[in-house]
Amino acid sequence: MLPTIEWDRDKVIMIDQRKLPEEEVYVECKDYSQVAEAIEKMVIRGAPAVGVAAAFGVALGMMKIGEEEKRDKEFYLIYRRLKKTRPTARNLFWALERMKKIFEENRNLDIFRLKERLIQEALAIEREDIEKNKKIGFLGKQLIKDGDSILTHCNAGALATAGYGTALGVIRAAVEEGKRIQVYADETRPFLQGARLTCWELDKENIPVILITDNMAGYLMQKGMISLVITGADRIVRNGDTANKIGTYTVAVLAKENGLPFYVAAPLATIDFNLGQGNQILIEERDPQEVKEVGGRCITLPHVKALNPAFDVTPAKYISAIITEKGIARPPFEKSLTKLM
Repeated sequence: MLPTIEWDRDKVIMIDQRKLPEEEVYVECKDYSQVAEAIEKMVIRGAPAVGVAAAFGVALGMMKIGEEEKRDKEFYLIYRRLKKTRPTARNLFWALERMKKIFEENRNLDIFRLKERLIQEALAIEREDIEKNKKIGFLGKQLIKDGDSILTHCNAGALATAGYGTALGVIRAAVEEGKRIQVYADETRPFLQGARLTCWELDKENIPVILITDNMAGYLMQKGMISLVITGADRIVRNGDTANKIGTYTVAVLAKENGLPFYVAAPLATIDFNLGQGNQILIEERDPQEVKEVGGRCITLPHVKALNPAFDVTPAKYISAIITEKGIARPPFEKSLTKLM
């Protein structure tokens, strides 16, 4: 299992995902503002992992509080800062809401016991995420047959979670069962999570992987080289519309056109029942310079403008099933997802 993030007494340690696969460098965050910056700057990414990082950030921030009377002011300052880091991933807000609930239920404890309670909750969120991912893998592996070729987009493995992974967790579980599979990982521009992270993870696990550019997916499907597609998710709304890394919608449409199953793997914490349709999801816009550069080198004219939406929304009609830790939901998703909650 890959070391994505861990709590170490008075600091949070996380692998710097910007450096992979060339270097395995670990970043130490010693206060909540450093955790917030790590989330914003993509040191850590992936919806479940970001949720764990936010929970650790709250606990770390509260550890620095020395005076009883400042607890309320400082907690909400920390909470608001972490809440502003990334707007799309539901898991971030879910984890922060859990930490807020624990704080408000225990605010009358002495400051030392309150801090300990917050640390325990953050560690529980981390532990539960790994357990949920393994359940997702166990349930999802039934959708994969021996000999399948699987296309995945972005990175939804151990690096995107507290460990094991969602979409890659399903693949990992199928391999552990003895199924022979071939994975195709698209590069996932502009941050190259597929090329840099998914290939690195699968290579570590000795799972066969072939890298393709994002615009090769349709060709491979047309040639019969893909059996199914499986991705993670950053936010799923009530009707099943799913926000995931930019380009997911394109892959889903291609899968539908070519008669291939398109599966989404995500914990129930990713589902936002407060939103009814995908057009209500706030899509993060990142620095356009990320599009204009590869490895820090500009690939276009410096004055050319660029767009950089980090996510897109795949309508539910393109999704064959959503794999969660409590079961596999199928259309109509509003009914099937509600039953799992």
